[in-house]
Amino acid sequence: MNDSLKEKLLERFVKYVQIWSESDSEAADRGIFPSSSRQWDMAKCLEEELKALGLKVTVTENCYVYAFLEGNCSDKESLLFLAHMDTVDEVTGKNVKPVITKEGDDTIIHSDGTTLLGGDDKAGIAAIMTCLEFLTENPDFKHKPVEVIFSPDEETGHGMDRVPLELIKSKYAFTVDGGSEGEMEAECFNAWSAKVELVGKACHTGDAKAGGMINAGLMAADFVSALPKKMRPETTEGYQGFIAVMNTNATIEKAVIDLLLRSFSPEEINKEKKIIEKCAEKTTKKFGGQYQLAFKQQYLNMKEKIDENPLVMQRLIKAYQEAGVKINQKPIRGGTDGSTLTQKGIPTPNIFTGAHEFHSRNEWVSLNQMAKASDIVINLTKEDGEN
Repeated sequence: MNDSLKEKLLERFVKYVQIWSESDSEAADRGIFPSSSRQWDMAKCLEEELKALGLKVTVTENCYVYAFLEGNCSDKESLLFLAHMDTVDEVTGKNVKPVITKEGDDTIIHSDGTTLLGGDDKAGIAAIMTCLEFLTENPDFKHKPVEVIFSPDEETGHGMDRVPLELIKSKYAFTVDGGSEGEMEAECFNAWSAKVELVGKACHTGDAKAGGMINAGLMAADFVSALPKKMRPETTEGYQGFIAVMNTNATIEKAVIDLLLRSFSPEEINKEKKIIEKCAEKTTKKFGGQYQLAFKQQYLNMKEKIDENPLVMQRLIKAYQEAGVKINQKPIRGGTDGSTLTQKGIPTPNIFTGAHEFHSRNEWVSLNQMAKASDIVINLTKEDGEN
């Protein structure tokens, strides 16, 4: 990537992070799609840019931006790149003020500390868009047909719920939604959510003893405390799974606790479910209350399906090597839209973006690493057999 193209990459990324496109987890779980109307602002921006580059563009009624670029070589097998438009709602992404600093030979972009940056996944979008600009401005570069999807609601776990499969021609795909340079990911968590409802008994606090009060708020605290400390996300790493308490809403009469269950093996997920059920039983028995449990599958580990299609990883490894990037193949301690798309029959490993410290006010992006991600995307589009 030359300096001119890298400067365009920076300008594009800075523009994207200033568009507020935060999704809404609660709305998504209620079936609202996209979960926030502000995601349309990002979709419209990308639609305009893609059309200006000469691509055929479709924006679906569900806010997916689909684009197609014709190939200019004998290889007619298309490939698909994906990145998501939304940012997480755990830390606000409104009024992002990107700060650009020079550190040695690199340029670092971060927020002013009052918001997240939005590198997850606007760095991925910028890398893909820069690839498309390169391809359209360099007609002598022989490339395959290219499909692109920019999706809503990845951060809510619903990113592929309404993906327009009918538009996709490619047999394999790549998400550009990873972290540090070199990361290459072809396996991820199995992911489930759990909702625990604890039912107590309300009465006047002044007559609580005689009235037999059962405080659901205290039951919630007891339940959370009973979960194994060694299975908290902050105590796990690598291939270790976890149970994460995400939200607690409690009154005397009723408490609702939302949890995430994560593991690389289905067997461990089943163990985590039993742990939650056992803790709920123990707590309600102690207090004399009642409980209800609901588990919901979110996405599955993509490793098995990708292993069945070794050509996908062979091509990706070659693209990294041609970019001079040392490969760091590791599991995703999370998931991507690619994990769901893989289950739908399109193997989709993940490429790094150069973003770091996701979902926090400390999030930052390396321009050099983001440029390398774009180089890899460009390499993947090359006609097979080209050097």
